[in-house]
Amino acid sequence: MKIICIGRNYTEHAKELNNPVPATPVFFMKPESALVRGNLPFFYPAFSNDIHYEGELVLHINKVGRNIIQKHAHTYYDGIGFGIDFTARDLQQEAKAKGLPWEIAKAFDSSAPVSEFIPVEEFADLGNIGFSLSKNDQQVQIGNSSEMIFNFDSIIAYVSRFVTLKMGDMIFTGTPAGVGPVTVGDKLEGFIGGRKVLLCNIR
Repeated sequence: MKIICIGRNYTEHAKELNNPVPATPVFFMKPESALVRGNLPFFYPAFSNDIHYEGELVLHINKVGRNIIQKHAHTYYDGIGFGIDFTARDLQQEAKAKGLPWEIAKAFDSSAPVSEFIPVEEFADLGNIGFSLSKNDQQVQIGNSSEMIFNFDSIIAYVSRFVTLKMGDMIFTGTPAGVGPVTVGDKLEGFIGGRKVLLCNIR
C-alpha cells in the first residue's frame, strides 16, 4: 500500500504559499508508516517546530491499473475519505531553499491520518463534494471537489502514467486554502458534507 499526494490542486492554496499554479498535477508519496487510522492521536515530532495541517479528500483505489485512460478512471476507486497531510513546514522551507527534495517534511511517520471511506455510490455528484476541517471547534478550511484544478479522474490518469496503482492505495487529492500550524492540545476534525468523519487530537 502506498499513499500518493497531489500538491497545489487548489488555486487559492497555491497562492497562499506563493507557489505557481501547476499546468500538470504535482505529486509526491508518503510511506505506509505515515498512515494513521481509527482516530488515533498525532504525536508532535521532536524534529520540527512548525507542523501544519492540510485537510484533503482521499480516494481509495480498488484495483490495479497503469496508463489508465481518463474515461475509465472512475472505475479505479470505490471510496472517498478525509485525510490530513501533516507537513513540517520548517523542514520543507529549508529543503526548498537548498533546492532539495522535501519528502523529509511530508513523508514522516504518522503524517497521514485518514478516515474511513464512504462508498462512491453515496455521493450524488463526485464533482461537487464539500468538505471542511475544524481546529478546536473553529472551521479553518473549507473546500469542494468542484474547485480542484485537476479532478479525480484526471489525477488517476496522470499518476498512473508513472506509477502503477494497486488495490488499497490512497490518493490525497490536494488541500484548499487555510492551512496552518498545530500545537500540542489541539483538536482537528474533518468533515465531508455535514458528516464528521475524522478526529485527530494533537499530543
